[in-house]
Amino acid sequence: MEGDFIKINEWLLPLSWLYGLGVRIRNFMFEVGLLKSHSFDVPVISVGNITVGGTGKTPHVEYLISLLREKANVAVLSRGYKRKSRGFVMAGPESTTRDIGDEPMQMKKKFRDVTVAVDRNRVKGIRLLTDGSTVKDIDVILLDDAFQHRYVKPGINILLVDYHRLIIYDKLLPAGRLREPLSGKNRADIVIVTKCPKDLKPMNFRVITKAMNLFPYQHLYFTTLEYDNLTPVFCGEEMSLDSIKPDTNVLLLTGIASPKQMAVDLEPYAKSIHSLSFPDHHRFNAGDVERINNTFASLPDPKMIITTEKDTTRLLETEGLSENVRHNMYALPLRIRFIEKKEKFNENILGYVRKNSRNSILAKTKDDNKSRNSHHSGNRSRTISFRNN
Repeated sequence: MEGDFIKINEWLLPLSWLYGLGVRIRNFMFEVGLLKSHSFDVPVISVGNITVGGTGKTPHVEYLISLLREKANVAVLSRGYKRKSRGFVMAGPESTTRDIGDEPMQMKKKFRDVTVAVDRNRVKGIRLLTDGSTVKDIDVILLDDAFQHRYVKPGINILLVDYHRLIIYDKLLPAGRLREPLSGKNRADIVIVTKCPKDLKPMNFRVITKAMNLFPYQHLYFTTLEYDNLTPVFCGEEMSLDSIKPDTNVLLLTGIASPKQMAVDLEPYAKSIHSLSFPDHHRFNAGDVERINNTFASLPDPKMIITTEKDTTRLLETEGLSENVRHNMYALPLRIRFIEKKEKFNENILGYVRKNSRNSILAKTKDDNKSRNSHHSGNRSRTISFRNN
């Protein structure tokens, strides 16, 4: 059920109050203009959360890339968490996770025609992406994990909320996992409840919708995670989950924030699931490699290793993995699926880019339609208006 992964450390609530005071002061400074939020003349869509831990940001950004890339010149700007480089870095053919981080690396490997860049200073990053000095004619910028980066005022602010850890039941750090008070959700134009059960009942929709207590200008959607075919990390052939032999022992190797759901989802496909979990964005060292090799060697045959696409970007750069490990390691790609109102969400996004971009195919289509229908006002194409546009 919703909220089933929540654990509150009650004894830390006094520290949460102090933490919350600091966050409220910071937010107040933005509200009154003591700290400045910058707007841009290029469409900017932010995807993020107000909790520590995974809410499915990367699959949702990848969904937006897939939606827009055939119609607009898309750029993704991320902080590049845990990278070793500094400042603004553009992803290229020779980039590594040390240069740009694991999540930007995953997106660049999957969408090679899309511009991917990292910069902790998102304002500077957007300026460099749009001034023509690094890349030409960017139509829309997707900000990865930037809901709380308030120095940028996006055209659309998307807030992701984990179904299993709904923010309405959570507490501020360090007692809970909220990075800012619940009122932070009011900045969102779109709220998506992620990682929902595939068979979510109409009653659950109504209960969560009422509990989230959103304003009329905010749109609420529900998504679930689905898995694509297993892909070999080092060598081998692609295979479906259904093709896993029922007597297989699986070593689930993860360095992500929330691996619990993945372990639950894999249980029906294997004899046993042995989890080997590391911290989110963890860079594997020699001791970790030895542990991975030994743990896999100890499992009875038949056996295999399943990991995530994000972990794959770091594992490919890790030395010392045994041949047995390398020959039996598979990545399990994730994608999102809207449980309902997918077309409405798509039109929200496409309408915003169409309205605000002058270079994209969407904008050209809009202008062509306007020219053809200049004498037929009843046929004008609709656009989506958001609170902050």
